[in-house]
Amino acid sequence: MPMHTDQHAEYLAFAGRLADAASAVTLAYFRAALEVVDKGATRFDPVTIADREAERAMRDLIRRTYPTHGILGEEEQRVTGTEPFSWVLDPIDGTRAFITGLPLWGTLIALNDGQHPVLGVMDQPFTRERFSGDGNQAWMNGKPLQVQPCKSLSEAKLLCTTPDMFEAGGQWDAFQRVARAARLQRYGGDCYGYCMVAAGQVDAVVEAGLQPYDVQALIPIIEGAGGIMTSWTGGDPQQGGAVVACGDARVHAEILRLLNGQG
Repeated sequence: MPMHTDQHAEYLAFAGRLADAASAVTLAYFRAALEVVDKGATRFDPVTIADREAERAMRDLIRRTYPTHGILGEEEQRVTGTEPFSWVLDPIDGTRAFITGLPLWGTLIALNDGQHPVLGVMDQPFTRERFSGDGNQAWMNGKPLQVQPCKSLSEAKLLCTTPDMFEAGGQWDAFQRVARAARLQRYGGDCYGYCMVAAGQVDAVVEAGLQPYDVQALIPIIEGAGGIMTSWTGGDPQQGGAVVACGDARVHAEILRLLNGQG
């Protein structure tokens, strides 16, 4: 569903209000003593009261402002709207970073028009950085973002949050083919790493095991800054799973070849 200019500005401003509502919660709990609950079945998957209260604050604001819109979030059940629009929320992407005091977590907010995410916000309230994008442009605190050119993977800086995410058969070996070919590879970053691609500081992020709410806000930011984000097979990444985000299409093509055993 294409948006007209006034509607675009309205929804982008509202996404900012959602980020403000979440940050009022998350900053009160960050680097404070709080209970951590493990919701993982096989490995540690932490959630805190900050995650739950921040998502609830955003959901309440959406219900009051756009009651016909759907909501997909990490901590509560999906709400199906009567319009195609859905808000996709991750109140704290990077809860492990959050509970260890590292400012690499962020609040992810996307608006999906029923076909793909058309607006995205990644808010890091502790560092006072708000990244946003609409697939055509991207900004950090209102200043335009632009990816950096990189002609080959051998010159690229590569990020991945954790090796633990490569659980499906062959994923670890595939990632290692990419990592060995890169100039620099570092772990950590969560959503912040993707925004560093958009900001021209990092050349690629390669990850797996992701959910829709982990990626949908980041797609319009990466693409708006001139980058590319796909699945490992080059398809639509909006449902999560195994994804690749790159600033330069040449590096993206090289990574896909290696991931798929063609390099």
